[in-house]
Amino acid sequence: MKRVLIIVCMTAFIGTGLVGISSADEFTKKDLEKWNKEFMSVVKEGEKLFHSALGSNKVSCDMCHPNASNTHPETYPKFQKQIGKVVALRDMINWCIQNPLEGKPLKLDDPKMIALEAYITYERRGKPLEPGKH
Repeated sequence: MKRVLIIVCMTAFIGTGLVGISSADEFTKKDLEKWNKEFMSVVKEGEKLFHSALGSNKVSCDMCHPNASNTHPETYPKFQKQIGKVVALRDMINWCIQNPLEGKPLKLDDPKMIALEAYITYERRGKPLEPGKH
């Protein structure tokens, strides 16, 4: 009897709109095309940065990671031995800029950081997420 009462009450709440079913925002094919174009422009900027000297010694990311190989963004956050704690991909990007590239770290919301993350992640598209994996 208690179970029936709960079901009746839930049905009533849903029927009155007190408990709504949320749905994602509506968007069009034109929206998707616009958003993808913007995303790909950021990826292309990241690719340029990845192949550029971001530090003082003329070393670029691609010298160790051609086409973002062996970056494994799908495994972050994870414990990173060089840093000694669990970090996000952007923390490892900054570690590389500061150490092998001998440069200044980027702010986490810097458009260059976002572009680098977009490029690195795009190069690994289709790989399953495996946070914490080594």
